[in-house]
Amino acid sequence: MRIPLLAALVAVSACVPRREPTPPPPAPPVAVPAPRPAPLASDWQDWPVTPGSWTYRQDARGSLALFGPANADALVTLRCDRAARRLYLSRSGTAATPLTVRTSSATRALTMQPTGGTPPYVATALAATDPLLDAIAFSRGRVTLEQAGLAPLVVPPYAEVARTIEDCRG
Repeated sequence: MRIPLLAALVAVSACVPRREPTPPPPAPPVAVPAPRPAPLASDWQDWPVTPGSWTYRQDARGSLALFGPANADALVTLRCDRAARRLYLSRSGTAATPLTVRTSSATRALTMQPTGGTPPYVATALAATDPLLDAIAFSRGRVTLEQAGLAPLVVPPYAEVARTIEDCRG
């Protein structure tokens, strides 16, 4: 009698589904702090150039030199309004704080105003004869655009800039 009872118990226990242990919950993601940018050298002429390049184009109002990474919105724009004989220097962003332009021969703080467009830019107008434009076009090595609270933009003074300036001078 014991053997049939034992066989019955074994048969019944084989029908009970086996429970797999519950896996432990996944570990919470570890927050990795964003890498800090390397500190800039004390001499602005040693700062790394901002990634990107200049492009030139014309439209009904005049010409434009645009700086930025390929297939992205421009970080810096220099627009010639031929009819007004004015150039508009723009930087991406919304900060209406002064923009300091630094070249190898000049440094000047410019008052910036939001343009109200999308994507957002701030801009200032310069007369076509403003000497700062020559300082930008003929700067040796680089030009910096610095605004409080934003990373400085370091751009090379390529021919697109000079061409846009000359377009406005007629």
